[in-house]
Amino acid sequence: MSIGIGGSTADIELSKLTDMTTDIEPISLAEYQQRIVKAQQLMREQNISALYLNAGTNLSYFTGTTWYASERLVGAILPAEGELTYVAPWFEVSTLSGFMVVKAEVASWHEHESPYELVISTLQAMNIGQGTIAVDESTAFFAVDGMINAAKAQNMAVSFTSSKAITAGCRMVKSASEIALLQRAKDMTMVVHRAVAKILHVGITTAEVTSFINQAHIKLGAPKGSSFCIVLFGQDTAYPHGVKTPKTLEENDMVLIDTGCLVQGYNSDITRSYVFGEASEKQRAVWLHEKTAQAQGFDAAKIGLPCESVDIGARNYLETQGYGPDYQVPGLPHRTGHGVGLDIHEWPYLVRGDKTPLAAGMCFSNEPMLCLYGEFGVRLEDHFYMTESGPKWFSEPAHSIDDPFGYEA
Repeated sequence: MSIGIGGSTADIELSKLTDMTTDIEPISLAEYQQRIVKAQQLMREQNISALYLNAGTNLSYFTGTTWYASERLVGAILPAEGELTYVAPWFEVSTLSGFMVVKAEVASWHEHESPYELVISTLQAMNIGQGTIAVDESTAFFAVDGMINAAKAQNMAVSFTSSKAITAGCRMVKSASEIALLQRAKDMTMVVHRAVAKILHVGITTAEVTSFINQAHIKLGAPKGSSFCIVLFGQDTAYPHGVKTPKTLEENDMVLIDTGCLVQGYNSDITRSYVFGEASEKQRAVWLHEKTAQAQGFDAAKIGLPCESVDIGARNYLETQGYGPDYQVPGLPHRTGHGVGLDIHEWPYLVRGDKTPLAAGMCFSNEPMLCLYGEFGVRLEDHFYMTESGPKWFSEPAHSIDDPFGYEA
C-alpha cells in the first residue's frame, strides 16, 4: 500500500481538523474602490461609456456585493466617469443594501415593470445617450436582448459589446490580498486530500468519499463545504469529469479525487491520483509521465511569453512519450490549465491559441491529464501564480506514486 493511503476512519480524520480561516483578511473597501478606478480607466482608454455588471462574480469583484444571478435583473451600472448605480427589484433593495461593501444608490423596479427599460433610463440619467455600453459577459442573453430592445425603443445611439476587455483586464492579474485568499483555500484542500486518502478501503463508494470531503472542508472553515467534488476509481478515472454510474473501490484501483472550496469567494481546485494497493508497471509509467508533463508546463511559464506556451510545453513532452498527437487519446484530451480566482475557470487559459502574455499576478491550474480509455487515467492538478521571476506553486506537486503526499520525502 502506498504511504498515506488507507488505514484510518472518517471519524478519526475529521477529529483532527480545525478551522483554518480564523486569521484571514477579506478584501478591503479600499481595494474595491481601486478596482473601480482601474475599470473606469480602461473604459476611457477603450471608449466605453458605461459598464453593466450582472449579479455574480463580476459584481462581487468590483463592489464586494455578493448576489446570485436569476431571471430577476440585479446588477450595477458603472459609468466611465462618476459613481455607480445598482439595479434591483424594489422588494430586494433593503436586502441588497445589507450585502453592499461599496455603497451606492439603487435604481429599482416593480414586478410589472421592465428592468431593461430601467437600465436604459438610468444610463440617460447619467447623461449617457450614445457610445458603447459594455455588458458583463456572464449576463443571460434574454437580459442583453432586453437592454438592446429598450435602447432601440428610446432611439438611443448606443451599441453593446462584451465587458471582457474591462472585466478580464482587471481580474486576470491578482493582488497580494487575492493571492493570500487563494493560497489559504488551496492549503485547506490539500489538508482534505491528505485526510481523505487515509479513509479509503475496499468497497468504499464515491458517495461516501464525497460526503467526507464535504464535511472536512466545513471543519476547516469553508461554510458551504466543497464547492465541487469528483471521485473516481479504476477505469472510471480515464474520464475527466466522471461517469454516469461510478464504481466502488477495489484493490489496485487507480484513484482520482478532484475537489475544492471557497475562501471569501476565492477557489481552490486540486486533483490527486494514486493507486489503492500495488501500482502496476503501466500505472507507474503513466503516473510519472503525468508528473513530468506538469513540470514541463510549469517550466514553460515565463513572464512575457503567451499563455499557450504552457500547454505547448506539456503537450510536446507527452508526444515524445507516444501520447496524442494533439488531443487524441491515449493522451491529453483537454487544455493544460485555466485561470482561477472568484471563478473556478476564468481567463486567461493555458491552451493553444491563447496569446495573452503571462504577467506577474496571473493564477492558473496546471493539469495535463492523461486519459487511457478502458484502463485508467491520471490527473495531477496543482495551481501556480506568476511572479516577476517566474511561476510559483500554490500547492506542491505530488511527490511519487508510492508516497503521493511526500510523507517520507
